[in-house]
Amino acid sequence: MSDQLPVIDVSPLFGQDAAARAKTAGKIGAACRSLGFFYASGHAISPDTLEQIDAASRRFFALPEAEKMKVAMTRGGRAWRGFFPVGGELTSGMPDIKEGLYLGEELGPDDPRVAAQLPLHGANLYPDAVPELRDAIEGFMSGAERTAHAIMEGIAISLGLDAQYFRDAYTARPTMLFRIFHYPASDAGEGWGVGEHTDYGLLTLLAQDDNGGLEVKTPRGWLAAPPIPGALVCNIGDMLDRLTGGVYRSTPHRVLNVSGRSRLSFPFFFDPAFEARIEPLPGSHAHDDSGERWDRANVHAFEGIYGEYLLGKVGKVFPDLAGAVT
Repeated sequence: MSDQLPVIDVSPLFGQDAAARAKTAGKIGAACRSLGFFYASGHAISPDTLEQIDAASRRFFALPEAEKMKVAMTRGGRAWRGFFPVGGELTSGMPDIKEGLYLGEELGPDDPRVAAQLPLHGANLYPDAVPELRDAIEGFMSGAERTAHAIMEGIAISLGLDAQYFRDAYTARPTMLFRIFHYPASDAGEGWGVGEHTDYGLLTLLAQDDNGGLEVKTPRGWLAAPPIPGALVCNIGDMLDRLTGGVYRSTPHRVLNVSGRSRLSFPFFFDPAFEARIEPLPGSHAHDDSGERWDRANVHAFEGIYGEYLLGKVGKVFPDLAGAVT
């Protein structure tokens, strides 16, 4: 096993060259069968957008706490959007040493999902004090959505499926959640920025600043996933693990900021539609993986719609707010 995650140029997935798409898909499939993590270069988020969202986010987190709390998650209701302070989010029951802004696909009241009062769907809360943050977020999410659809096409091809399999079955109207996290400079013994965990859905795309701190669990121990300029970290989530019967792995990861500087990260979660029923792929076989997971949960035992799985997870992250979405 290499001491570095593979770097895959995903740009062929945006084109029509079948041979180039298949070659890229093969590389992605190999990464998903190994650790479920890789770096994605050639994506659709522009360098200007990455610079803009970094700068605007730093201005937001530098605001006084009272100003940030004007967009607190308690104001977001069922949409589950807004700011939380350091220690306000839990991983495996322990408070994380980070603060953050929860965002998602911008949906108005006339959207059928909002009209049906589906949790985690609605409008974002944007801070008046940093007006440029809105454009940066919308630009990032637009590029990330396009990239995620392309990578999911590559994953489908790597599994011997039609390239549009996941779009047709799960992501015509995906659940798209976006976070901006700020990890204050802290001592190594103070606590984890984010404790060991896996992601919930299909695919995560992560931009991070140059301070590092992300680690991926491997059979040989924890592997650092430092930033590579211009590249995103890409990893698969529990539902893709479930769909493939564990052939593609949802791998635990964690964050410890020991850089001595504040750290920013920008995870974008591309998940099945909230009301999509999770059905294993043809030929896949579920198994009990609870003995291998940090939480001793068997992701392959889940049956039902994706929203049920998602709500069960987020309710543990913010238990005080869980009643707003259940």
